[in-house]
Amino acid sequence: MATNDGGHESRAVAALAERRYETAGDEYTRAGWHVLAEPRPGQGPFEPDERGWAGRGLQHLTAATVAYRVAGADARASRRAVEGIAVARDLGTGLEAPVQRACLKEFVADFRAAGDTGGVGDAYQQAESAYGALDGVENVQRWATSPLFEAAAAAVKQVARGLANGEIAVGWEDLHGSDPADPGPFLAARARFKRQRFPSLVARTVDEGVLAAPRGTTEYNNDVYQCPNCGSTDVNWVADSVLCMRCNTPTERR
Repeated sequence: MATNDGGHESRAVAALAERRYETAGDEYTRAGWHVLAEPRPGQGPFEPDERGWAGRGLQHLTAATVAYRVAGADARASRRAVEGIAVARDLGTGLEAPVQRACLKEFVADFRAAGDTGGVGDAYQQAESAYGALDGVENVQRWATSPLFEAAAAAVKQVARGLANGEIAVGWEDLHGSDPADPGPFLAARARFKRQRFPSLVARTVDEGVLAAPRGTTEYNNDVYQCPNCGSTDVNWVADSVLCMRCNTPTERR
């Protein structure tokens, strides 16, 4: 069972498809607050949680920050980024494992990059150092595929695909080192990659004025749907929307 965002993520995705980016930011914000209030049934956000489900709330707040930037609502983007930084730091109350706390530092850097609040390079270097100092982490790939870490990878993937004709532009091999037996460098690669790429990806997205929806289930050359905008038959099923994989427009049945 995943986290419950109260249906706000679906509304955020629909708003992205309609190019209503400030509305998308509002809905992503509400999704984040909803998840953070109760990440799983009966679970509080400040309780120990090996899977880190509260990270889904941070994921939504990061997406909200970028959406506000694209909408030109820079003040709201800054406020959301500052909020996200505070929440990410506070979640260390419950997410006690050193590997999780390093991931929360990665989130702090992501919020700085998404909101253009300054100190981005230093924040990513702090995350990289926290990962590099890890010792004795067992089954690092399980950590890297936990909800917390997947949530921390979501924003850069979403932003990058919108600049790559809807394709997967950031993959596992981009975010992680080559040797999972060496957990520090394996995870530190996440912060290093983002330091080099995420700020410029966000800046390009803001300049182009288009934020794509996340990539969900996709199909090339679909027999049923065709994009009314660009004519593509490549489809992205995400949240409750059926979107063109290429231009993010709601598709229509042929």
